[in-house]
Amino acid sequence: MLADARVEKGPAEQGSRAAMILTIGLFFLWGLANNLNDVLIAHFRHAFALSDFASGLVQSAFYMGYFCFAIPAAITAERFGYKATVILGLLLFALGALLFLPASAVVSYPFFLFALFVIASGLAFLETAANPMVAVLGDAASAARRLNLAQAFNPLGSITGVALGATLILSDAPTQGAAAAAAVQLPYLLIAIVVLAWAFLLGRTPFPKAAVEGNADAAPLAGYRELLRRPRYLAGIAAQFFYVGAQVGIWSYLIRYAQAALPGITAQHAAWLLTLSLGLFMAGRFAGAALLTRFDGARLMRLFALVNLGLALVGSIWLGLPGVAALVAASFFMSIMYPTIFVLSLDGLGPLTKPGASMIVMAIIGGAVLTAVMGLISDMAGTINAAMAVPAFCFLVVAAYAHVMRGKGGTA
Repeated sequence: MLADARVEKGPAEQGSRAAMILTIGLFFLWGLANNLNDVLIAHFRHAFALSDFASGLVQSAFYMGYFCFAIPAAITAERFGYKATVILGLLLFALGALLFLPASAVVSYPFFLFALFVIASGLAFLETAANPMVAVLGDAASAARRLNLAQAFNPLGSITGVALGATLILSDAPTQGAAAAAAVQLPYLLIAIVVLAWAFLLGRTPFPKAAVEGNADAAPLAGYRELLRRPRYLAGIAAQFFYVGAQVGIWSYLIRYAQAALPGITAQHAAWLLTLSLGLFMAGRFAGAALLTRFDGARLMRLFALVNLGLALVGSIWLGLPGVAALVAASFFMSIMYPTIFVLSLDGLGPLTKPGASMIVMAIIGGAVLTAVMGLISDMAGTINAAMAVPAFCFLVVAAYAHVMRGKGGTA
């Protein structure tokens, strides 16, 4: 009997490890999609002769998909479980990537924006399910550390996305016309193939019961009404809104900023500066995962937010090499903010965790709203560095939230 038990335990353990590996891979995949947008903004700005505000609509369309589909994703997770929700998200992700092919054929900027909306709709399902799924794949006491570790693979995907875009989209690409639009076809076709393969692997891999079970009798909207009566949770949503706005805004305009600050630098070379920034972000994720084993998450985030407040102010005042260096360095200190806010916001929600996760994902719309605001400020001021006052304000909000939440969770 003991021998039989050992035989049965092996495959279960292997399935659990495979489930964790595949789940971590999701963080890589949506990082790739998110930061390929930063290359698209620079590419479409020239391909369609757009203003900073109009090119920023890439992020507006993208993050609107998150906003619109976060609650449907949470309802899906509640009814059918995290695994089914993730697979549906991957299928939508692949569909959006494939839509880049007809969008390139008709050379339509609105069509590209719609394709990005579909991709983000799929990512809303992924993020709504994958973040809490990491939490249930291990001990609850180490959820913050485990989520920070999983999120460390997100910037690895981001780096891959920017490198892919710099190589295949910006490298010697025509600046305008059908040829410029066609430059995006190959990378998005490759993404669609990988995403579909990942969905297949997920479907064939056994997951722990907590990741696959749903509740067909759940009242989907009841949890949202209860969440709206929790000020601490709502403060977390606000903090996430401003954090994502700062992160997306800085990365979206870093190529544009570098070209304005460093005369003669090409878009492709500026994209490699963005790659360096994302490398620092990834290093910060690993460093943050280690630091969170010893320090309170909110206190560490407060320190990092204050450092970034100073760096963003340098970027807004000094349009030159110091400004570029400050904005690149800011990525290291942004690293722990999203997962730490996520964990602090969900702490103690119990059965409200799934709807709670979806509303935090909805807060990602900060990337749509504040990136557009930054583009508008840049166009009105006639200089991109003026727009960096927006992320400076955002980091001030994050620091204030962290100050209030210190000592209330978020450690490993």
